[in-house]
Amino acid sequence: MRGTAAAAVAICALLAACAGADPAESGTATEEGSAAASGSVSGSPSSRPTQVPSPIAPPAVDPELRDLAEQLAGETRVPPRSEPVLGGDVSWPQCPPGMGIPEKRSHGGPMPVDDAEYVVVGLTNGPGFTPNPCLAEQVAWVRERSLLISAYAVASWPGEEVVRELGDDGPFDGGTRLGALRNAGYQQALFNVENMRRADFPTPIVWIDVEPVPDFDWPADLTENAAVVEGVAQGYRDAGYAIGVYSTPFLWEEIVGGFELGVPEWRAAGQTSGEEALARCGDEWVIQGGEAVLGQWVEADRDMNWTCPGISADLGRWFAQT
Repeated sequence: MRGTAAAAVAICALLAACAGADPAESGTATEEGSAAASGSVSGSPSSRPTQVPSPIAPPAVDPELRDLAEQLAGETRVPPRSEPVLGGDVSWPQCPPGMGIPEKRSHGGPMPVDDAEYVVVGLTNGPGFTPNPCLAEQVAWVRERSLLISAYAVASWPGEEVVRELGDDGPFDGGTRLGALRNAGYQQALFNVENMRRADFPTPIVWIDVEPVPDFDWPADLTENAAVVEGVAQGYRDAGYAIGVYSTPFLWEEIVGGFELGVPEWRAAGQTSGEEALARCGDEWVIQGGEAVLGQWVEADRDMNWTCPGISADLGRWFAQT
């Protein structure tokens, strides 16, 4: 199993080379996967990180490698389960204290509990174009424990300077306002893909985290916000990944209105309970038209997750074996 899993990692590398309201009432997610428990440090407001990134070309995905990766995934599929499976998620708040951009300094939060069987690792240090400063170390932590792994990344407003610089770099018509915004979102995704490759991070899916990002606020124009998220989604797809959405119905609508991707959903319950997180798997908590995969809650300064009913029958669809 370990030899086959190592081969799968190599193939994956080639292919992929908040609000203060009560979450139980408002549907509020929290920054960086329920980072209300993270104690994140807030700095002075900023419209974007100071350095505009260089454009990244879409990574090529070899069809033969894709087929081989799917074959390996079948061979290394996790045995079917009937009960919900416990896991956790981590990102920059769990890095050693003092790392990251000034607005989002890490504080050394706790890693997942010993009973966790999977970990969803965050790629960003808050907004887009800012990498999780200890991504490789967190991936190594998961690998050392032979846990299942997948990825998530915050999508954020790119800022006008980034739109001017990167608005023509992507598959959309950069001569239009919405096309330029989509291309800026597309480049956010490719930036994260590059960092995953450097960290030797295998994952079948990238969860797109759509929620308020303090100090890097989404503007009031929901159509423009939706264009950015659409571009982010296309970037991951073009890099060979499946995509899902992390949010709540309230926050999704607040940021992108009625925009729908129709992709799988990871639903946040905030500072509530595991029971409430499982309840979020129900139809009344649909975010943008997709199936419920994970329910998340915060407990003892940790982000905890249950798989939704039926998901544990094929965990290999959602996680890579490390």
